[in-house]
Amino acid sequence: MTMIETCIKVEIIMKILRLSMLTTVTLTSSLILMACNAQSNSSKFEQKTAAETAKTTSVSRINQTYQVKTIAQFNEPWAMAALKDGRVLVTERKGKLKLFDPKTKQQVEIKGLPTVAYGGQGGLGDIALHPQFQRNHWLYISYAEAGQGGYGAVVVRGELDLSDAQNPQVKHLKTIWTQVPKVQGQGHYSHRILFGADGKLWISSGERQKFDPAQDMNSNLGKILRLNDDGTAASGNPFTDRGEIAKQVWSLGHRNPLGLAFDDKGQLWSVEMGPKGGDELNIIIKGENYGYPVVSNGDHYDGTDIPDHDTRAEFKAPAISWTPVISPSSLIFYTGNQFPAWKNKALIGGLSSKAIVIVDTEMKPVLEVQRLKMQQRIRGLLEVEDGSIWVLEDGKNARLLQLTAQ
Repeated sequence: MTMIETCIKVEIIMKILRLSMLTTVTLTSSLILMACNAQSNSSKFEQKTAAETAKTTSVSRINQTYQVKTIAQFNEPWAMAALKDGRVLVTERKGKLKLFDPKTKQQVEIKGLPTVAYGGQGGLGDIALHPQFQRNHWLYISYAEAGQGGYGAVVVRGELDLSDAQNPQVKHLKTIWTQVPKVQGQGHYSHRILFGADGKLWISSGERQKFDPAQDMNSNLGKILRLNDDGTAASGNPFTDRGEIAKQVWSLGHRNPLGLAFDDKGQLWSVEMGPKGGDELNIIIKGENYGYPVVSNGDHYDGTDIPDHDTRAEFKAPAISWTPVISPSSLIFYTGNQFPAWKNKALIGGLSSKAIVIVDTEMKPVLEVQRLKMQQRIRGLLEVEDGSIWVLEDGKNARLLQLTAQ
């Protein structure tokens, strides 16, 4: 072998060795990178899992136990009111008012009710007893009626006569409030009614799926109203210088407020169905504008964007909002002793969520703290004297349930 051939072979061998070393280094580096990436991905997975766990547990900050008992069944019930003797008044949307005795399980239909416009979301609605009911026997009922221009909610007052146990009736019915104007369509009546500690009558009036009336002070649609017990505008309302309709208004810019309740400090709250997303729990403040339809934390059903509340500081933002929605139907604040963890907390009936949503309004920010999975759409809630909670399911053959402590 010549010197030249020897040199060529040596050069080839050196190239092979260099290539081998490079490959080894590359493979080693790749393995190290793979190990690092695996550790990094594992770390990210652990962080994500921890975050998801934190998110899940944040909804269940309390774990109040309870048991559920079926008490009775009604046809499309909407609201309840309890009498001092333990009997319960239950409205059914097709226009019937039932007197239910939990002891005997007997249901008696109360006569003398007005004709209601049943259909869509309309029919017989809410019920409330006058603060001096034991003396004057005044009963207040909201319902949908047909009239010039279409449909609208009304509130009537009558005297409940229970002197004949088998033939109870409402006498001397008088219309004390109407939605203005009546419009086409049968949605978003809201028409919840509630008496405050001062004896004033509060009414939630939906915007009837017409959007703009919620901002129009010549209409009482999309408003929360404060009235005297005879339906006249109460003194001290914030818009008394803006016309007869505006005199009724306490707050505006509401969509479909389906729950009204006072907390233990006497502060009024409202729970409101949003559009596509953005259900709301609002603290109701005198003269405030809650922004609908200009702002909402949801969007229109056709996908059109609605600016969020945080884009317009002049509108009052909700204390808490939900997306995905809970479809709130009703609201109470629990004051009893059977469920200590729920004391002074808001309980919200949920339709599409098929739940009772527990919210702590004293936390900052306001937070959902427990959700009871009820497996059925929930229409109404009522706390009775012994501290148990009566729950109305929604729809035909709906059950009346009782929640008690375990």
